[in-house]
Amino acid sequence: MHKDKNIYDLIVIGGGPAGMMAAGRAAELGARVLLMEKNRVLGKKLSITGGGRCNITNAEEDVRKFLENCGKAREYLFSPFSQFGVKETFSFFENNNLPLVVEARKRAFPETQDANDVVDVMEKYVRKGGVEIHLNARAVNVKDNKNSTYTITTKKGRSFTCKNLAIAAGGLAAPQTGSTGDGFQITEGLGHTIKEPDPNIVPLTTEEEWVHKLSGVTLSFMRLSFFQEGRAQIKKLGKILFTHFGISGPLVLNVAHDVKELMAYGPVEASIDMFPDTDEGHLDRRVWNLFENNKNKQLKNIFHEILPKKMVEAVLSLPHLNLSKHEVNSVTKEERKALVKTMKDLRFPITGSLGFEDAVIADGGVVLDEVNLKTMQSRICNNLYLIGDTLNVNRPSGGYSLQLCWTTGWVAGSHVGEKLKVDKE
Repeated sequence: MHKDKNIYDLIVIGGGPAGMMAAGRAAELGARVLLMEKNRVLGKKLSITGGGRCNITNAEEDVRKFLENCGKAREYLFSPFSQFGVKETFSFFENNNLPLVVEARKRAFPETQDANDVVDVMEKYVRKGGVEIHLNARAVNVKDNKNSTYTITTKKGRSFTCKNLAIAAGGLAAPQTGSTGDGFQITEGLGHTIKEPDPNIVPLTTEEEWVHKLSGVTLSFMRLSFFQEGRAQIKKLGKILFTHFGISGPLVLNVAHDVKELMAYGPVEASIDMFPDTDEGHLDRRVWNLFENNKNKQLKNIFHEILPKKMVEAVLSLPHLNLSKHEVNSVTKEERKALVKTMKDLRFPITGSLGFEDAVIADGGVVLDEVNLKTMQSRICNNLYLIGDTLNVNRPSGGYSLQLCWTTGWVAGSHVGEKLKVDKE
């Protein structure tokens, strides 16, 4: 590809999942590769994903169904995912002695349940191909030499030149792992358009004190809706975790992006239906029967038969109910019906979300119109590859983000290797 031994066939900036896959694949096909990572180790964020278990992918093998979860980006991503998708990811890790297991919601994890084993597999893959690895190497300047080469200068003042450059420096989620938007700055400096990053899969906040007091309480199988101007705009079933700042859990994280888009048009209220399979009339009869059998008791002492114990005081103490000190026989029909209505529609305002440091994923990045997704090459700069979180792709949690990294990294590395093969012929 380039006879000068001082010029690498490929330099990859970023030693995360996409970067390691691209570097390893290109080296496997014979390219001379340098992998630059700003941290002291490769795969720092990868080692903590999935609560330390690493949700490697989502086991939806139908490409079109998989991409239905990627919003507007789905129309762009069919080509790379057809080249290296979920099936290929399973084969890759199994061939590298790390079988996967599939859990609820088709989430795939390493059989060992240890994210560090995923990092080990990727690092071995990179080293097996002879990739040169530079750690503690933060790229601070990238120069397009306009002669089919790039020169990358590190914070320590070292410079390296390459024929092909891949940017895999990650987005802005979890900046404590080194994801501080370096890739966005580099690609913007090379002429690309960057959609402003925004925390995507992230907990939502509220100022309601009763929500904060329930911190740590989990409600399973609830219907969570989000209202704007009196109309339900989003409805989802799942588990909700109350926190000291608002609500979280997989259900909340995966709707946060849509909720924040709604908030751009006006105030949003959340509504929890704690009995999604029971209509209001049936729930009222259940409450009435409980009251009939416990007429002389304190309401708060018997209502745990209807609600989880930790929810009883919170619900009964709501200002519009104020029933926590009531005896059952003093509750009026109107108060009972208001209580039932509240359990079916427990409202509170959403004020926003937490920031990048608490986000699982942040969207934003290079707009996809500026990338040839068949090869992951830039349409603006020759021999520049844009992969992983560098791209503006909105996706949920559950393995989708890592699959984007495996796919785009493999496609980019393969294309560099194919070009090398052609040049040698």
